[in-house]
Amino acid sequence: MPDHSLWSDLFALKLPLAEKLLRPVIVYFFLVVALRIFGKRELAQLNPFDLVVLLCLSNTVQNAIIGDDNSVTGGLLGAATLLLVNYSVVRFLYAHEGVEQFIEGAPDMLIANGEISATNCQRELITRSELESAAHGQGLASLDEVETAILEPGGTICFVAKKPTPDVARHDAIMRRLDEIARDVTVLKGTRTVS
Repeated sequence: MPDHSLWSDLFALKLPLAEKLLRPVIVYFFLVVALRIFGKRELAQLNPFDLVVLLCLSNTVQNAIIGDDNSVTGGLLGAATLLLVNYSVVRFLYAHEGVEQFIEGAPDMLIANGEISATNCQRELITRSELESAAHGQGLASLDEVETAILEPGGTICFVAKKPTPDVARHDAIMRRLDEIARDVTVLKGTRTVS
């Protein structure tokens, strides 16, 4: 004979359905606003302290999302609600670019014309060593090679090099040499048909 309490514990909601759906929506919008207020670096440029905060934050809001309900149904409803709200917000922002820019913010110039903007770096709490590490991740040996660095609203840093990277320089040299060879071949073909 099956154990009815097992099925009841697994699937029976212990909170009203409306509360189960409303909790994740409230937490979602709180986190969107909080991450906007606390800056772009929280989104992608994680140092160990930021990672600890995000891990603790997820554990802290877990109970706010599920309440006293540990059922599978409650967890699935909470997850489905978060996914649906996120999908709806992304679709809305896609259609309303001005609202998206207001919510996400504008990009910040961290390096312009090879000079680090101390003001912007300080406002975003990005140190020189974090900038160097991000530059290394994009194949640049040092910040001396950087013409511009922009902190995007999503938290990524986009670097533009002052001069071409070694791979680009090598590619350009090969292409120039191939063009020279093609010209030489054309000249040789022309002299062959004349004689």
